[in-house]
Amino acid sequence: MSFLEISGVSKSYGENATRTDVLDDINLKVEEGEFIAIVGFSGTGKTTLISLLAGLIEPDKGGIIFKNKEIDGPHQDRGVVFQSYSLMPWLSVFGNVALAVDSVFKKKSAAERKAICDKYIEMVGLGHARDRKPSELSGGMRQRVAVARALAMQPELLLLDEPLSALDALTRAKLQDEFAAICDEEKKTIVLITNDVDEAILLADRIIPLKPGTPATLGPEFKVPFQRPRDRGELNHDDDFIRLRAEVTEYLMEAGAERGADLEREIVLPDIVPITQRPKPADKLPVAYERASESAVQDRYLDFSQLKKVYPTPKGPLTVVDGFDLKMKKGEFITLIGHSGCGKSTVLSMVAGLNKITEGAIVLDGTHVTQAGPDRAVVFQAPSLMPWLTAYENVELGVDKVYPDASRAEKRDVIEYYLGKVGLSDAMQKAASELSNGMKQRVGIARAFALSPKLLLLDEPFGMLDSLTRWELQDVLMDVWKRTQVTAVCVTHDVDEAILLADRVVMMSNGPNARIGNIMEVDLPRPRSRKELLVHPDYYAYREELLDFLEAYEGGADPSEDQLKSIQEKRAARMARQTAAAEAAE
Repeated sequence: MSFLEISGVSKSYGENATRTDVLDDINLKVEEGEFIAIVGFSGTGKTTLISLLAGLIEPDKGGIIFKNKEIDGPHQDRGVVFQSYSLMPWLSVFGNVALAVDSVFKKKSAAERKAICDKYIEMVGLGHARDRKPSELSGGMRQRVAVARALAMQPELLLLDEPLSALDALTRAKLQDEFAAICDEEKKTIVLITNDVDEAILLADRIIPLKPGTPATLGPEFKVPFQRPRDRGELNHDDDFIRLRAEVTEYLMEAGAERGADLEREIVLPDIVPITQRPKPADKLPVAYERASESAVQDRYLDFSQLKKVYPTPKGPLTVVDGFDLKMKKGEFITLIGHSGCGKSTVLSMVAGLNKITEGAIVLDGTHVTQAGPDRAVVFQAPSLMPWLTAYENVELGVDKVYPDASRAEKRDVIEYYLGKVGLSDAMQKAASELSNGMKQRVGIARAFALSPKLLLLDEPFGMLDSLTRWELQDVLMDVWKRTQVTAVCVTHDVDEAILLADRVVMMSNGPNARIGNIMEVDLPRPRSRKELLVHPDYYAYREELLDFLEAYEGGADPSEDQLKSIQEKRAARMARQTAAAEAAE
């Protein structure tokens, strides 16, 4: 008998016409001490499965046997960490952990219970913050409290429902490494629900996809062959890791594609010119800039010149960005990456005209950026839609502004073309309030492209979405961008996203006084898709350079020029070896 066995479990909600089948015939055996990762798209029933294992809900069919006994309700031998932290805001870190410990270990002395709390608070690295309230903690620290609380109950089975998915990519990677060490120390049987393939490979013994459908079923399992402890930097060199990552990713992408494509009306975009592209008298530029740009404006289409941003604070001026200097060609796609607080979003808000420039200048197509305008379309992390308007009407707001002379039919074609391109042909008349987060962000992308901007600005556009939905929307973005070739700047925390989208990745140093630490040219063929990049021989060399760069700046460090140069040389050497090996094989 397995330690945990799920047999023929099915679950639905509602009745008759409102019935929704969520899970069907789920079968899984887990051995004691095993770490299982279940990966899948949002809405496929992952949280329902965790709730069944926790005993919070009952299956319609089948059953779950844990330690030779059928689960018939929640119990302290099964600890749960959910995506939301669920902390008591009026209690300290210690108080939140003690709440669970006092409930589970009532027969232990106060000193023994305190020792348990202290042990697990230290284990998750929060000894220095034991007396802080949740409101004083970052998102990553709050999730550490939730993990400490679950571990302090000393369960035999630990259930983790996307515990890190609400965090940015860099914080998430750091906590994954810490969590791997904790899991290795505790030797628990663990079932992890995640949408992050890298997270699953780093932590699990087996990866099992939850295949989307109505209802969802389990797909084929993938065994993870790597010894523990696992180092993400070393794995990036491992051919077995590259193969496994590609196999799992490809399966999930194909499973997602089978969910069905939206119907799309064939539309030819009308030949209309937005007001942002019409000739107009240019601002008078500095003589030095005019002289420098005489040869090729195309090569300096967007010019950041010694950009500086200073904020006043009670303790005096705070220089966030200092000396940001970058020239972009027309049609180029740049991604900005760096640790939190390095000024990425500050740079983006200045070029959007939403944040005043302290020193320096930004010139777009020969015109100084001094205020916001429709020639720069912005897609924020939150899509900023009018919730009472439909998807169509939200896009129409911008289209009416930039195509004032177009006919109603021409405007309709523009709106429906881009909503179709982002997969919303059958949802364009739904109110924004009725759309999922992923669908709302699709509307934001459609609206941005429909404006025919000179510059597309993306500020963590997929940061609020799960990893698998991000994949879909990254491919949507690339597909639409391929047609428009609009000049674009994207802020991201995601290494893979930075490489997938960019012609150049601009890596920022730590703030304050942040500057450009390194620029990496991405010489990968376009058009790009995630599936194709995963098998490209140079992809993991670029990935290694970004991972090494971010590690060099970890914890506020300030690496030397020689250290940064060695990171570039390491990547170049790896690519040279790969090229030589490929040529020798021919």
